Amino acid sequence: MPHLFVAAAHKSSGKTTLTVGLAGALTRRGISVQPFKKGPDYIDPMWLSRAAEKPCYNLDFNTMGNAEIAGLFTNRIAGADLGLVESNKGLFDGVDLMGSDSNAALAKLLKSPVILVIDTTGTTRGIAPLLRGYQVFDPDIAISGVILNKVGGPRHEGKLRAAVEHYTDIPVLGALGRDDKIAISERHLGLTTPVEVAQLEARLSRLYETVANGVDIDRLLEIAAEAPVPETDRIADVSVARSDVKICIARDNAFTYYYPDDLEALERAGAELVFFDALHDARLPETDGLFIGGGFPETHMKALEDNLSLRADIKQKLQSGMPAYAECGGLMYLCESLTWQGERREMVGAIDGHAIMCERPQGRGYAKLQRTPFHPWSARAEEQASPLMPAHEFHFARIEGLSKNTRYAFDVARGHGINGSSDGIVSGNLLAGFCHLRNSATNPWAGEFVKYVRNCIGKT
Repeated sequence: MPHLFVAAAHKSSGKTTLTVGLAGALTRRGISVQPFKKGPDYIDPMWLSRAAEKPCYNLDFNTMGNAEIAGLFTNRIAGADLGLVESNKGLFDGVDLMGSDSNAALAKLLKSPVILVIDTTGTTRGIAPLLRGYQVFDPDIAISGVILNKVGGPRHEGKLRAAVEHYTDIPVLGALGRDDKIAISERHLGLTTPVEVAQLEARLSRLYETVANGVDIDRLLEIAAEAPVPETDRIADVSVARSDVKICIARDNAFTYYYPDDLEALERAGAELVFFDALHDARLPETDGLFIGGGFPETHMKALEDNLSLRADIKQKLQSGMPAYAECGGLMYLCESLTWQGERREMVGAIDGHAIMCERPQGRGYAKLQRTPFHPWSARAEEQASPLMPAHEFHFARIEGLSKNTRYAFDVARGHGINGSSDGIVSGNLLAGFCHLRNSATNPWAGEFVKYVRNCIGKT
């Protein structure tokens, strides 16, 4: 099971651009690449999925145990030629001071060789103590190569290579210069998504060629082939129940935040997934339940408002008792209105509140939730006995105008949620909150939601 772990010294080093380019260059060679992303990220996996032509799976210490991470990793790379993991932030970054949730910890768990991408802007000889410090900081990490990024030119590259080769035993596996035509740009929620990029195919093609020409692909493959298999005794459940309920899911340019293994878990629980386009479809497809994930409703709010027939259809079905779940952008869409940059647009109106986009994040990072007695998916006894549930949030929006009698599915022990203390508005058979859930052993929400849909329509 060949695999590699691509990391950096700090964020914005060009690591994602390099990893996407590497996935695309390898795929063009006919090599089957299975991509992974460390942490609760949605956007980077879109790019990796596009390049590798396979779903990208998240490996996250916050929502998954070590055995679960290792099990998902080994199961998904079993049918591929190469597993490619992209870190988040820097190699040793994480929430825990002792590094238990760091990228380095994940690399050790997976027994992955680490390839460091170094932003060389303004650096020459100084790259050597950086690399030596990383080696000394945790000798158990196998730093198997370095790729020089944002190199200023041949003279700059020569100085960097000389410093690395003289002071360290880490091989230089490639160098990439500055090129705005291949860089993936950032905006208010992180990187731009593939669908937002003009002339996407041409840019990706240039990126793949740049990486193929600037990186020693053959040596990378040799390093990957030497990687041991991570230890795991957990085999993921891949059996699929007979589909007896339909759940429609918004999937378009406005709503894009879905974990592929969450969708797979819905199917395993017995749901047939039917996708619809909230920007263009006039009505919901025939369905028993509704799931609207996160995304960017603010950048598409005029088109969402203009689709009056769909908004009316969704509101009518929710008021008639259709079971539904919405996260973040989905919550904003179901509100009365959405305001961004001084412009206000009408939304579905199933929630008596107004979504307001702010200049700064209102909730950001890992969250811990405690179910309340109002949570609709399980029995009251289970709710009161449930442990804190891990989740994550990253939203610039707040909700105004909610009634003081609003019921919430969660108390927030860590994070912000809707008002700093609660999240998950419960209205009829709808649950809608800012925090993103991840189906895992500690929070098997997908199966619970399917069971709830089944109960609502009388198919128990």
